[in-house]
Amino acid sequence: MVKTVFSLFNKEISGLHEAAYLLGLFAFLSQVLALVRDRLLAGSFGAGELLDAYYAAFRIPDIIFVTVASLVSASIIIPLIVEKLQKSKEEAKKFVSSIFSAFSFLMAFVSVLIFILAPTIVPIIFPGFRGTNVEEMVVVMTRIMLLQPILLGISNFLAGIIQTYKKFFVYALAPLFYNAGIIIGVAYFYPLMGYRGLAWGVVLGALLHLLIQLPALYSTGLAPVLTLGIRLKEAYSVVVISLPRTLGLAANNLSTLVLAALGSLTGVGSIAIFTLSWNLQSVTYSIVGASYSMAAFPTLAHLFAGGKSKEFVEAVREAMGHIIFWSMPPVTLFIVLRAQIVRTVLGFGEFDWADTRLTAAALAIFAVSVVAQGAIALLSRAYYASGRTKKPLYSNVGGAILTILLAVFFVGLMKTSYTFQFFLESLLKVENLAGTAVLVLPLSYSIATLANMFVLWFLFRKDFPGWDKGLMLSIFQTAGAAILGGFAAYWALNIFDDVFNLSKVSGVFFQGLFSGLFGLLVNATILILLRNLAIREVYAAFCRKLGRVVPIGPDTTENPTL
Repeated sequence: MVKTVFSLFNKEISGLHEAAYLLGLFAFLSQVLALVRDRLLAGSFGAGELLDAYYAAFRIPDIIFVTVASLVSASIIIPLIVEKLQKSKEEAKKFVSSIFSAFSFLMAFVSVLIFILAPTIVPIIFPGFRGTNVEEMVVVMTRIMLLQPILLGISNFLAGIIQTYKKFFVYALAPLFYNAGIIIGVAYFYPLMGYRGLAWGVVLGALLHLLIQLPALYSTGLAPVLTLGIRLKEAYSVVVISLPRTLGLAANNLSTLVLAALGSLTGVGSIAIFTLSWNLQSVTYSIVGASYSMAAFPTLAHLFAGGKSKEFVEAVREAMGHIIFWSMPPVTLFIVLRAQIVRTVLGFGEFDWADTRLTAAALAIFAVSVVAQGAIALLSRAYYASGRTKKPLYSNVGGAILTILLAVFFVGLMKTSYTFQFFLESLLKVENLAGTAVLVLPLSYSIATLANMFVLWFLFRKDFPGWDKGLMLSIFQTAGAAILGGFAAYWALNIFDDVFNLSKVSGVFFQGLFSGLFGLLVNATILILLRNLAIREVYAAFCRKLGRVVPIGPDTTENPTL
């Protein structure tokens, strides 16, 4: 039994779809735990001060994680390790040990510095909490959570080594343990330690995220060790290569930090509602967009490094088609079934009907940008694989700036324009609710994300002419089928409204479940009748897994050396 488990940890996965489906499966399982986590948090505390403080406390550690850990992320480190391995394994081990040591010392230094400055920084970032009990909770939990970026940073660096050998299983498994640690913090640490226990649960999750990677790491023979003999020239070269990506990610996270800061000014519970709706809409991105872009990256890096530009473009096109294919149906269902989703997942205990309606409205707005998020992730990684990091940097920084400008503008507009406020509230059916100003935060994010996607798409088409040839027809078919499926789900809601008792959570769940299944059935039927390319490729991928057809796409040209 133990031998079987370790063989799974060390299994090499070379196919794009096989890797994407594996990552997607475990992303789904991780998201199930994440929903359990959010349900516990929402039900225990409601959209109030404690949950605002808890989610606000993540922001500074997250910025540290993004700005420092992304310097040695998988997207950057994998091509460099591949290059060193072509010389010798010993050279590769010296390289990873040197970079690991430089990264660890930097991460520890930054975390200690922020620990000291936290009481000064927090009231500046979250002016709405200044002088309140919430400010004190944010400071205390931020200080505890500063261990998180250190542990997750190390874990993600090790994941880069593991993914070089295409051992995706353990990487896909790690987020399950991260969420399990947070759940333990809510269920067991909070009753023992109060709100501090919530922060220690996050630290436990990060530690488990790290520990689960170690068996697969040691099997590669490239486990790094701390050393004072840091190769400064190599460390500098890594920073130079990764800096554009790091700045782009930092800009994106800075924009969400600004949104949270504005949330602290729009009323109690705003940060909680913003974050809970963000987490719900992230389910599709995590399962589809992140999984496909991550699975495609090693393939894209090998193809481009091998001079196979045609196969590189085909791999990007294929992955994009599948991201859109799998993302579009959830988008329409999120919009149509938003109240059923939020009420089923979060609606118990202290999370009341007003919280449900506001979170559902925010979810619908976020859903509009789900496809764009996956497309941005793929196109950015395609640029990284080709060694062109500046264009995604410019696009992502521009998107972050646009998010901030729109948020500031819309927050002011909500206060000064009754017409705009009435239009937004009426559109999302949240009239006469307090705290609707929070809805401009997801609105700003979605508009800017769509703009970012269009810019990246245009730039990629300019650099790789014809990369989306034949993709547009599939996109129109997928979008049209998803919209019709959404209408079918909406029609089914009215039918099942008379079948189930909607005063009970179980009735709301089954109403949403059967309506959603009917919408998906209509969606799939339309695509089959249209002989949609993506649905045929999905069928072929599953058949290939069962050994009935020859691999397609990049799998036929990929010849891993690792």
